[in-house]
Amino acid sequence: MNRRVRRKLTRRGQEKVDCPEVDGCLALDEKGIVDWTRLPDDTVIQLFSCLNYRDRASLSSTCRTWRTLGESPCLWQVLDIRPHKCDSAAAVSLAPRCRNLQKLRFRGAESADAIIQLQAKSLCEISGDYCRKITDATLSVIAARHESLESLQLGPDFCERISSYAIKAIAICCPQLRRLRLSGIREVDGDAINALARHCRDLVDIGLIDCLNVDEVALGNVLSLRFLSVAGTTNMKWSLALQNWSKLPNLTGLDVSRTDIIPNVVLRLFSSSPCLKILCALYCPGLEQDAAFVFNNNHKGKLLLSFFTDIFKEVASLFVDTTNNERSVFVEWRNLKTKDRQMDDVMNWLEWILSHSLLRIAESNPQGLDNFWLRQGAYLLLSLMRSTQEEVQERAATGLATFVVIDDENASIHGGRAEAVMRDGCIGLLLNLARSWREVVQTEAAKAIANLSVNANIAKAVAEEGGISILANLARSMNRLVAEEAAGGLWNLSVGEEHKAAIAEAGGAKALVDLIFKWSITGGEGVLERAAGALANLAADDKCSIEVATVGGVRALVKLAQNCKAEGVQEQAARALANLAAHGDSNSNNAAVGQEAGALEALVQLTRSPHDGVRQEAAGALWNLSFDDRNREAIAEAGGVEALVALAHSCSNASPGLQERAAGALWGLSVSEANSIAIGREGGVAPLIALARSDAEDVHETAAGALWNLAFNAGNAFRIVEEGGVPALVHLCSSSISKMARFMAALALAYMFDGRMDEVALVGASSDSNSKSVNLDGARRMALKNIEAFILAFSDPQAFSVAAASSVPAALTQVTQAARIHEAGHLRCSGAEIGRFVTMLRNSSSILKACASFALLQFTIPGGRHAQHHVRLLQNSGSSRILRAAAAAATAPIEAKIFARIVLRNLEHHQIESST
Repeated sequence: MNRRVRRKLTRRGQEKVDCPEVDGCLALDEKGIVDWTRLPDDTVIQLFSCLNYRDRASLSSTCRTWRTLGESPCLWQVLDIRPHKCDSAAAVSLAPRCRNLQKLRFRGAESADAIIQLQAKSLCEISGDYCRKITDATLSVIAARHESLESLQLGPDFCERISSYAIKAIAICCPQLRRLRLSGIREVDGDAINALARHCRDLVDIGLIDCLNVDEVALGNVLSLRFLSVAGTTNMKWSLALQNWSKLPNLTGLDVSRTDIIPNVVLRLFSSSPCLKILCALYCPGLEQDAAFVFNNNHKGKLLLSFFTDIFKEVASLFVDTTNNERSVFVEWRNLKTKDRQMDDVMNWLEWILSHSLLRIAESNPQGLDNFWLRQGAYLLLSLMRSTQEEVQERAATGLATFVVIDDENASIHGGRAEAVMRDGCIGLLLNLARSWREVVQTEAAKAIANLSVNANIAKAVAEEGGISILANLARSMNRLVAEEAAGGLWNLSVGEEHKAAIAEAGGAKALVDLIFKWSITGGEGVLERAAGALANLAADDKCSIEVATVGGVRALVKLAQNCKAEGVQEQAARALANLAAHGDSNSNNAAVGQEAGALEALVQLTRSPHDGVRQEAAGALWNLSFDDRNREAIAEAGGVEALVALAHSCSNASPGLQERAAGALWGLSVSEANSIAIGREGGVAPLIALARSDAEDVHETAAGALWNLAFNAGNAFRIVEEGGVPALVHLCSSSISKMARFMAALALAYMFDGRMDEVALVGASSDSNSKSVNLDGARRMALKNIEAFILAFSDPQAFSVAAASSVPAALTQVTQAARIHEAGHLRCSGAEIGRFVTMLRNSSSILKACASFALLQFTIPGGRHAQHHVRLLQNSGSSRILRAAAAAATAPIEAKIFARIVLRNLEHHQIESST
């Protein structure tokens, strides 16, 4: 194949990439298949230029030819190693490719130490993030090895270990330096700045940001200076700054944002600095609190960018003849066909300092800025996200992710700011940035989408614009930070019921499960917590829970519960398992979780965690799992009884959520009489009584349910009396807001005093001398009195009289509707329990008869979840005769007779329905 190769320059951002131009084609073989390893060299290089560095390295291993092409200098003029771990070994392996490297971005002290190994002597630009641990020695060596350096930027975090010594070394070693931006240095003394003035004659841009002390006098000696930023720098002596900076012959832009500058200094700088055009003073209280200065907009052609000025209008005044829409000034400048080099320098500097200050201000989240953010801040960040400067793009996206958050701990965002973001069209732009091949940009865009998606309207907009598929794809990234933020986005989106199915359809569940398997070994607590949290939300939906289980979610989550020690990961893994197990009536996930090796043991162990959130979710998972008979016994075998009793003991002062789930798990286990006896022997009665006294309605229900199950056993019933449980149950029965809690408290009291406990009371519940003395007769009278009051609360004398005198079905229906407790239809009783209520219909106590018939009414009402099950148990026990006798008994209370008639009618209804 003959082809000519012409070189051309393609633009990516601001840098030029020298790439071959394709002039030829690749033929198919006889089978119509392309052999990719035989692509023209220029095509391969062009393909490589579109990939991130990890993918370039992967493709380079395809064959020898591609390995050679993958080392082409045009592919390695710009290198961003921030998304990757770069130690000395990695740098040595990269060195052969980096001989012509022009621009380098890195992250952290380890990467800084490794830069030297790249041997990129012609390096012009270095930019570093997270430089807190970088020392003078490291920075001095970097400067000594890169004499051609024109730009050095370290920040935005503080460079605490860098001193004036390193700045002097930079000045001596890098005479071609044009830009120096450093953050958080304790002191920049006069010797260091004077060294820059002497040796770096082309230095036009200095940023000494968030520093503690800067020599104002020495800065006046850097005569080449055009742009200066001292944003956030404290201890400024403004009289010295005014005296020396006003003499700088070329100073065009000055950034004093987040400082204590005062109006008089600003006015004198404007009047005495001949070339000064722009002064940026965002969040300077000394200016903003001076009403006279705020309303004085006449600065004689000088631009003041502040919270009280229209920033877009100020910037637009630089383009009097070319700007039609002030709000679009940044876009229109980028689209200008005729470029002005000096104006481009001004605008690029403006974008950089604005993005930096807005991010810093968003991070500190000071009060009183809502008007600024809503009026122009949100749109300003949107404009900066369109910048061709990668750093500006990233910081603007991070700023968007940050300024909407009010409470990071509780994931609360500012509604008005979120609406401003959506109004200004940021969502589509963020999604476009998320498609970038630059992994750092992907990370920041995904983070912004994740934070904004806490707002339901924005979450809807993200979904409608295809954001779910984008996030699902990013969750498959090999870069942990990208995957982490994408998982966070899916987590927040999955809160909405309307988005769960879309996430599953986009392959989100599979991507999240794969994330857990990928990162659970090497460790990545952030990505694991977010992936597990998203899966937990998906698992709350019946259909999505099936998808989660199908793609391996059960095994992945159990693995996390077993092996991960991070509190947040444990909590979300347990919550996800709890939600998977919550659909026992509609799918097999409950049983699947219980059958997964080590699952129950891991959850039992998590109930002993020192963290309430972990214990709460683990107890909730065990509660849901206990609805399966096999799981219930397996939990007990795994030590669940002892662990949950201990949990109930320890949570008397805990959150209502933990109390509810601790009592609920014991309620679920106590369905088995063997477990119920074990709970009583382990001391589970006393903490359940304590929980029954809780102020929370949900805790009332679960504690009452557990005590109801325990009271079925005569020994446990006596323990409840011994531990003072009768007053607690009486209080629930009479005073709880929850009808269910009152109902189950009444049933527990009925179990305790239907006569079966009397034999136990005679011999004592225990053989030792520590048995507490109790007044059974007094407790019985109190219990029966309150059971009667509970039953009467559901009776209408007039409706009962009509029902007693009439055989019309409508009369019984009216009584049923008044007496029905809808939640009681979810309760499932065993044959022994149904048999006990039937036996209670023959009890000598009219109150217990009424209670038994009332309970059977609740359990057999058509439409109840387990009504047919209870009807079959009644039919198999031959209870119809006893019910008829109760309905016809002359001495029985009218409530008992009417309720018995209704139960008989329910049996007939189910029988007719079954035959039909």
